[in-house]
Amino acid sequence: MLTLIDYRVRQRDYLLQIARALTSRLDVDEVLRLVLAASLAMLGGEVGLVALREADNRFRARASVGVPAEKLGVFKPLLESISLDEQHGGIQYNQLNLKMRLVARALDLRLRQAIALPMVMGDQILGVIFVLRSYVGEYSANDQSVLQSFADQAAIAVHNAQLYERLSAEQQRLSAILEHSADGVLIMDASQRIIGFNKALARITGWSQAEAIGQLHDSIISWERVEHGQPLGAALASGWGRQQQIDDDEPDTRYVEGDLRRRDGSRISVGITYTALFDDEGRLQNIIANVRDITHFRRAQEAKSAFISAVSHELKTPVALIKGYASTLRREDARWDEATVQRALAVIEDEADRLAALIENLLAASKLQAEGMRLTQIGEVDLKALLAQAVERFQTQSDKHRLVVALPPDLPTVRGDEVRLRQVFDNLLSNAIKYSPNGGEIRVSGAFDARGVTISVSDQGIGIPAEELPHIFERFYRVDSALSRRTPGTGLGLYLASAFVKAHGGTIRVESTLNKGSTFHVWLPRSPA
Repeated sequence: MLTLIDYRVRQRDYLLQIARALTSRLDVDEVLRLVLAASLAMLGGEVGLVALREADNRFRARASVGVPAEKLGVFKPLLESISLDEQHGGIQYNQLNLKMRLVARALDLRLRQAIALPMVMGDQILGVIFVLRSYVGEYSANDQSVLQSFADQAAIAVHNAQLYERLSAEQQRLSAILEHSADGVLIMDASQRIIGFNKALARITGWSQAEAIGQLHDSIISWERVEHGQPLGAALASGWGRQQQIDDDEPDTRYVEGDLRRRDGSRISVGITYTALFDDEGRLQNIIANVRDITHFRRAQEAKSAFISAVSHELKTPVALIKGYASTLRREDARWDEATVQRALAVIEDEADRLAALIENLLAASKLQAEGMRLTQIGEVDLKALLAQAVERFQTQSDKHRLVVALPPDLPTVRGDEVRLRQVFDNLLSNAIKYSPNGGEIRVSGAFDARGVTISVSDQGIGIPAEELPHIFERFYRVDSALSRRTPGTGLGLYLASAFVKAHGGTIRVESTLNKGSTFHVWLPRSPA
């Protein structure tokens, strides 16, 4: 038979074993199961539950033993009755004992006693252990001390497991953010060896993550041309990243921009921001590189520059002609005959119309970018008459081209905005003439079915390179060729034509072969736009 001293020794040995087991666990659920098992063993309980304190200071059941899932709800009034007063003793047990007895009775009439052990760490209550058993027992001060030591040890274990759980969740969240970031992310150690490489960077460089990890930075990031800043090797050689300034709280960054050589030999325009991370003693620990694909940005900047240049040229020519003819007509030392005056006025009028059309395109493009396209003058549009008038106008502008209309005699009308549709086909015919410098036939053909009407404008000009086709309907975009550089234009015509067609619920597409010509197909629905 055990003496009281033997019992105390065994109790403390058991507590020590439990403490060791608890501190070796980092999974919250596993720790809670161990806490409950130990609590039931020490107190001779049949039913147990652990409730943890949530961010809103309410307690929620996290683990239980001996409680059927459908009966966990009986603990709800008990958990709601727990009130906290951490400045004056922690848990306030007003009505708590009564609620515990009611819970014991609701679960099993044989359960005679309910015990609550608060889990306290420092001055913070993390949770409560509830144990229900079939007999009523008394505790000595020593028993209470041992049990509270166990509860405090359990609180430390739960707290550590919660910290680990939150840390793991945060690491997973950061890993997911880095992995699925639209920008490339490269993480290196102090020797510039790659230890992190996300999917976006694999897409940018052409190197897979498995191939890049463990490689040196310069093996993967190979510059073909640097336009701004210093490459990483040169920056490190010049002293960047050697040691953090003691009073410098700002991250030490360097930016470099240029063309990167991808693994397959192709080029891509990127901007890379390097950030140096230091340890507590100011020594370089890691280098983080944020890599952004700026190809589209550069293309937009180049297009914008080309647009400004083109608009300046487009405005300068008619303004110069108008001013020149107006100045000539105003000369006081000359007397002009009527025919000369009429010719000069015709030029002024044509150039004014050209200026008005340019301004209208600029305003339409600006409004389209800000508000989207809206059609306000919807009616029945006779495409045969509209196209016949357009072909007649453009035929007078060129004696090298032969404009042919081949439309079905029963071509139906469509519902739409006649002014906008005239702009669409005027633009297509104008482009067909401009980009067929050697002349040839420009054909306007059509077809229809129950759903809609297709109008095609084809030429025998220089054609469009295949790599340029996806971009020709973009704002300010102009095909890069010797002819286009000599041909006036703003890069807005096809952009507006596409917007006008889409506003009608239609589509516009192009087929083209270099040095053989292009065909633009406009499909418009017959139903109301």
